[in-house]
Amino acid sequence: MSEATVEIASPVGLIAAGGVMPFAVADAMVARGLTPVLFALKGICDPKPLTRFRHHWIALGQLGHAVKLLKAEGCRDLLFIGNLVRPALSEIRIDLGTLRELPRIWASFRGGDDHLLSGVARIFERHGFRMVGVKDVAPSLFVPEGRLTRRRPDDLLVEDIAKGLTVLRALAPFDVGQAVVVVDGHVVAVEDIEGTDGLLARIARLRTSRRIRAAAGRGVLVKAPKAGQDLRFDLPTIGPRTIEGVAAAGLAGVAVAAGHTLIAEPQQTIAAADRAGLFVMGVVA
Repeated sequence: MSEATVEIASPVGLIAAGGVMPFAVADAMVARGLTPVLFALKGICDPKPLTRFRHHWIALGQLGHAVKLLKAEGCRDLLFIGNLVRPALSEIRIDLGTLRELPRIWASFRGGDDHLLSGVARIFERHGFRMVGVKDVAPSLFVPEGRLTRRRPDDLLVEDIAKGLTVLRALAPFDVGQAVVVVDGHVVAVEDIEGTDGLLARIARLRTSRRIRAAAGRGVLVKAPKAGQDLRFDLPTIGPRTIEGVAAAGLAGVAVAAGHTLIAEPQQTIAAADRAGLFVMGVVA
């Protein structure tokens, strides 16, 4: 859906999880003349910036309540956005609407994150909503192809980027992660349940313990969506925090799939990379 032009029906319902992306998407929508209504996940979504937008609070598992609110707000199109750690079924507060869908929800849990999100999306679609992607409502938030920073990668780093993309393509069938770190031709770490921030913290620890002996300023973080992934959900994202992690990990920069990777707070992200002497670029994945 997100690869073709989609005519969006305003207002748009944003199911908002953690991090800054729900608000970046909402701001970009407002700039395009669309009206976002945020349905913030309790205990996950940041309450402070939420006050700038029309919003409702919902708990994980309140499917029936969410459907009623979405319909009352006139939201036909619906978007999932933000960071969300996969919950245990025991953590979900089940209302009657969720109880009716429990077999489908249980089936969605039996797979990776992309399988889970696609399964939940199908449940909402059964209730008459249309799931859209960030590319449909806020295309300006995607990393373009090319270098965004003053620093450019040298030939060895270009080879590291190519190897990282190859690794991610090979791992795609296993729904593992969307990021890998390659240093001087060696694959030193792959993203897992800890996410990109945890991956970069692991690299920093490996440098401190001398398990990674390459000089600081070598190696690259490579991010790309999984092959065959539903591009409406769980897209790779970078932002100022990513840059902090890359710098702390002693890497040279970041390469991401152009057109399929979100960038939170783009000006701050690029400025932080320039200050740290890192490169950021979008590549064809």
